[in-house]
Amino acid sequence: MATRTIPDRKSAGSPSAHLSPEQLVAAYRNMLLSRRLDDKEVQLKNQNKIFFQISGAGHEAILTAAGMVLKPAYDWFYLYYRDRALCLELGVTPAEMLYEAVGAAIDPASGGRQMPSHWGHKAYNIVSASSPTGTQFLQGVGSAEASLRAKLLNISEGFQKDEVVLVTTGEGTTSEGEFWESLNTASNLKLPVVYLVEDNGYAISVPVEVNTAGGSISRLVRSFPDFFIEEVDGCDLLASYDTMQRAVDHARSRKGPSLVHAKVIRPYSHSLSDDEKLYRPTAERDADAARDPVTQFPKWLISEGHATDDDIKRIQAEVDSVVLAATDDALAQPQPGPETVNFAVYSPDVDPTSEQFDTEDDPQFTGDPTTMVDLLNSCMKEEMRRDKKILVFGQDVADVSREEHLGKVKGKGGVFKVTWGLQKEFGGSRVYNSPLAEANIIGRAIGLAVRGFKPVVEIQFFDYIWPAYMQLRNELATMRWRSNNNFSAPVVVRTTYGGYIRGAVYHSQTGASIFTHCPGLRVVCPSTALDANGLLRTAIRCDDPVLFLEHKHLYRQTYNKSAVPGPNFMIPFGKAKVVREGTDVTVVTYGATVRRAVVAANAVADNGISVEVIDLRTLSPWDRETVFESVKKNSRVIVAYEDSLSWGFGAEISASIADECFAWLDAPVKRVASDDTFVGYAPSLEDAILPQVEDFRKAYEEIMTF
Repeated sequence: MATRTIPDRKSAGSPSAHLSPEQLVAAYRNMLLSRRLDDKEVQLKNQNKIFFQISGAGHEAILTAAGMVLKPAYDWFYLYYRDRALCLELGVTPAEMLYEAVGAAIDPASGGRQMPSHWGHKAYNIVSASSPTGTQFLQGVGSAEASLRAKLLNISEGFQKDEVVLVTTGEGTTSEGEFWESLNTASNLKLPVVYLVEDNGYAISVPVEVNTAGGSISRLVRSFPDFFIEEVDGCDLLASYDTMQRAVDHARSRKGPSLVHAKVIRPYSHSLSDDEKLYRPTAERDADAARDPVTQFPKWLISEGHATDDDIKRIQAEVDSVVLAATDDALAQPQPGPETVNFAVYSPDVDPTSEQFDTEDDPQFTGDPTTMVDLLNSCMKEEMRRDKKILVFGQDVADVSREEHLGKVKGKGGVFKVTWGLQKEFGGSRVYNSPLAEANIIGRAIGLAVRGFKPVVEIQFFDYIWPAYMQLRNELATMRWRSNNNFSAPVVVRTTYGGYIRGAVYHSQTGASIFTHCPGLRVVCPSTALDANGLLRTAIRCDDPVLFLEHKHLYRQTYNKSAVPGPNFMIPFGKAKVVREGTDVTVVTYGATVRRAVVAANAVADNGISVEVIDLRTLSPWDRETVFESVKKNSRVIVAYEDSLSWGFGAEISASIADECFAWLDAPVKRVASDDTFVGYAPSLEDAILPQVEDFRKAYEEIMTF
């Protein structure tokens, strides 16, 4: 693609032709300010006054143009670390940027919790950015999807009629699978999202032709329907303005998504942790310098009569003064105090462990006892009637994808029928199928939740949740904390888990500890139909992200049935249940092992062993008070869980009991769990691997020998 060292003014019909000299000079000031802030941060890092620096140099023209076209506090922005000039154009101040750099408590992006250039500003709809590359794509698509859902559901509060979502990226990150998943959904739903690919030719040291087949991402994506796709010299402000205007107009008019592929330069190394001289020859770097918009654009302003040499010098002096004042301001700011570290790990306003969520003692039962599947379904229907912002989606959750078939067929409603009938009652705008892509489900849900919807999404099997782990751990769980409570994503993620169904290695996994290890994420695991109903209602009404684990083996058991407890029945998180009282041994367990623990306890009662069984019900948080009280009473404790013995959730419970209750123990803390292997398909293998009633009975008898 040909480039111009000094851009030509466009024809009278081009959007940039209508920019006034004042606007053009202001654009130069913004570009220069961005560069000077980069330079100041480099200086401060070398002086050990800040602790990290990554540059947006060379990207200033396309980003300034984008900021001129888009609307702060109207449109929405999912950005990446090079986007300083865009944020300045949207309204973020130099001082606020340097607050990030010094880790100041008043930093509006994260309150000193994230590294600099992790942009975020609630006032301008700049959603908190994170370090993992590519996670922003699906969230941006979800935010654009929120505009679509709001229109379909006649929701106007918090939405503009023609808003768009800008998602930015470097060319290297387009190699991530989530980029392609996001394009698929953006195209499929004709979402008002604009992708801006800032292609500076290198992903750290890896050149574009290594990252991208053919060396051009825009050529690769042209087959997606309804996409506006255009390449532009991103060092040319006027060409960039025209292209961004066309791209945004396409999305605003709801013709579909857009992708702008901007060829820019990177005059500095990737970051101060990188030295580009090790892999880029001098001639290549000199060629980039000849295209530098910060040095070339003021020459054009002078040649076209839009500014004089004195005007340019005055702007440079003014910018230097602004940066100096902002630096002095930032360096004087206090860092956040250590007492703030736990603020906004969870919602500071809505506490799902509180009495507000405890109506367990007053159920309003109706109908005959029924299964966990039916009571989960009942809860979702009641909650969706209460709140029209609840959305249910995932693979196979709808009754049908082609709504013209509703009423003609029975409907799918999930592999296990948990969501059956929801689409029929609430329509395809609120209950719908997703692609077979777990990260797609979670990433979109985050974007929808940021915009005020309440996604209750389904990952069909826990065994296949791992493609979504990046979104769950690094995005969903961290959103509130990393933004210092400016943004949140209270998504409910339902998923089936567990063995005892002859499901073999890939339909029997139970790795809850991997998620209880994530601060910011609530983890729930009911063992009965009644508990499932009450805990799901709490999950939906609370303001934190929740992983809701549903054991497949328990879905239709007759022993755990219950009547429908009514539309306000809730069980608070962190409240265990003593399902069998006893005076000799305490068993702490959850999920499908609760029943096995009780059956074994009944079996040893005739031998004079009295076993108390505690069902935790929620794993994060877990009810330390009830557990410790029982352990102190009985002095012997067994922790039981379906996961592998080593490194499992039970290890945390055991360690806590040893720390807090050591003086009351008359025996070592024992564990009953699965073997440290995988679950086999043959009944003889599964029975040998998973905890059985006989394993509990032996454990009770053994611990009584101490």
